[in-house]
Amino acid sequence: MYSCLVHNIYVINFIPTGKIENMNDSIKAIILAAGKGTRMKSSLPKVLHKISGKALVERVIDSVLEIDNLNEIFVITGHQSESVTEFLKNKYKNESIKTVLQEPQLGTGHAVFQSYDYLKNFKGTVIILCGDTPLLNSQTLQSFIEFHKKSDAALTVMSALFDDPTNYGRIVRDENENIKKIVEQKDANSEEKQIKEINAGVYCIEWEKISPAFFELTTNNEQGEYYLTDIIDWSVKKGLKTCGFILENNKEIFGINSRRHLAEAARFLNTMTIEKLMENGVTFISPENTFVSPETKIGQDSIIYPGCVIEGANIFGENCVIGPNTFIEGDVKTGNNVKIIQSKVSNAYIGENSAIGPFAHLRDRVEINSDVRIGNFVEVKKSTIDSSTNVSHLSYVGDSSVGKNVNIGAGTITANYDPLSKKKSRTIIEDNVKIGSNSVLVAPVTVKNSANIAAGSVITKEVPEYSLAIAREKQKNMENWVEKRINQIQSESKIEINSA
Repeated sequence: MYSCLVHNIYVINFIPTGKIENMNDSIKAIILAAGKGTRMKSSLPKVLHKISGKALVERVIDSVLEIDNLNEIFVITGHQSESVTEFLKNKYKNESIKTVLQEPQLGTGHAVFQSYDYLKNFKGTVIILCGDTPLLNSQTLQSFIEFHKKSDAALTVMSALFDDPTNYGRIVRDENENIKKIVEQKDANSEEKQIKEINAGVYCIEWEKISPAFFELTTNNEQGEYYLTDIIDWSVKKGLKTCGFILENNKEIFGINSRRHLAEAARFLNTMTIEKLMENGVTFISPENTFVSPETKIGQDSIIYPGCVIEGANIFGENCVIGPNTFIEGDVKTGNNVKIIQSKVSNAYIGENSAIGPFAHLRDRVEINSDVRIGNFVEVKKSTIDSSTNVSHLSYVGDSSVGKNVNIGAGTITANYDPLSKKKSRTIIEDNVKIGSNSVLVAPVTVKNSANIAAGSVITKEVPEYSLAIAREKQKNMENWVEKRINQIQSESKIEINSA
């Protein structure tokens, strides 16, 4: 399974994740994210394109952050450096990831060398990887580093065996099966192109031993660039132990260079995610027409119908029903026996035995207790709704606190926004309140316990408990009005005909 070889480099900068007893055990990471990604045909930097709701470089960083003894990450940026840096700054506020600009971009070896000033006194291990390989998981990286340490290698390369190795760097071995060099596709001769063992683009190096190689890299190749892979040839010539770690799952090192690659990687990731969930007791009616993020957890005996897109980190209870045609944007948590039918939900908690939809929209920190019914064409925003309450259809509940056992009639609106002051105010509806259809509650306003509101009312003042609030003009019936109006129309028509 394991043998000697090597590969490519990439950069980032981070914080300690655990106790480091010996600085030689310290690990730093370099993630390469400087490329333009020309084949993506996009104004967006390649590493910021998303897969299952996360940017490519974000998925790589999240896997790296789980490595034991990691204490610093450097992300090497280049094309649209400002956009990548701003994204990382906003996404990883607590990790203070350091970005390092590569300008001009003179190859992967040159990219890694940009972090030299930060690492010149470092005596531990550096893991180098690409910012466009989002399928590489943390368990694989941890195993890779452990293998490197146990091998007592100066340099370890992650490799894979491909039936079709086109476009990958080939690992060339000598007659004793030791690593000799890595040859890029564009520089490989016809014999080297037949090699099926490829460079996966992930490296472990003992920085103190290998870093001198970066001062001896040359541009003596077809592209006129400083290749990272040349450090392998340098290591071999110096007599340093150079080993290889062969991946079990080749799909993990799938690199993204085009929209087609992005779609393929998304399918790989989705298939692995759904298969794992099915093994744990979740039913997918049509797996090929369902998309679930790997961060999502779904309880046993839940059923996912076709057309669902579930992004972000979510936790669904047991015996839940989701879909069909439902979009979950992330940070959604539910109890058991929850139904979400043909709806959009984001940043919400839904208690057990509650039902959402069809065509409902929950957003911006919604908290719903147990046995609640949110029906068709209902929007709930930044509100709490207590148990056994019904908002069955055609209503908007925004910036509100709704109590237990409340019934909100069709067409009810909590008017929370003042367009002149541009302020939003809260509506408080206490327990056991009944609100008639087509009512408007103008915030800030409170409806006290067990009060009723007559249909069609516009409520602007507090409603006392057990009261009936009516805020509409008194009905007036004009007898025979319809008959008189018809006679008037017919009379006017006859006059027009005679005049003609």
